[in-house]
Amino acid sequence: MNVRSLIKPVARVITAPVGSVRGVWTTESHAVLTFDDGPDPDGTEKVLAALAEHGATATFFVLIDRARRFRTLLAEAVAQGHEIALHGIDHRRLTTLPAAEVYQRTARGKAELEDLLGMPVRWFRPPFGAQSIGTWRAVKRCGLEPVVWGPTAWDWLDLPVDDLAKRAMERMSAGSVLLAHDGFAGDPDLAADQPAPRFDRGELTTAVLDGLSDRALRGVSLADALRTGSLQRWAWFKS
Repeated sequence: MNVRSLIKPVARVITAPVGSVRGVWTTESHAVLTFDDGPDPDGTEKVLAALAEHGATATFFVLIDRARRFRTLLAEAVAQGHEIALHGIDHRRLTTLPAAEVYQRTARGKAELEDLLGMPVRWFRPPFGAQSIGTWRAVKRCGLEPVVWGPTAWDWLDLPVDDLAKRAMERMSAGSVLLAHDGFAGDPDLAADQPAPRFDRGELTTAVLDGLSDRALRGVSLADALRTGSLQRWAWFKS
């Protein structure tokens, strides 16, 4: 056992008071599926179909500017037993904004999403995972729990589905939180247009779910994982 593997668990305990959710402690064969940047009329429909076919659930971190336009997709996800969480008013990187503005935007987004859903919202994922102490505090003041991730599908890149699924499975184990996307938002602070990847997000979701099945894991939402598990929290700060 190397020094890093000894220090890591201690660091997680020490940083837990300013921690973000990065996994679930569980004795079940659960892997948490999360999808960002929707709802999207193309990607979300395909992801929902793949999840339904496999009897899986997921947590969808939605953007308010898209939730307003695609309310039917939002309602469809809820009707199928999925969990809805907040990703932001839009896809701005919060670390570029004053903490007071982060608080105002997040509080406004939470209120509007709860109004759209008719139910409370518990989770928040910062766009790009960009988070400082100031933005973390602002989000917590809104009554939301910051959620980041472990494994990622790297699905903002336009690569073959098999390659993306392989990347998604690299660090996957029980209790992992997987970052994937049912839409593509890009970075609104960049002047140049950013083309969306062209692969089929439903096919990628199916490939990931098949990979989980091969490892005797089941894809579930964060809420479903917490029926028998508990949150893993540790510090996550990046620009």
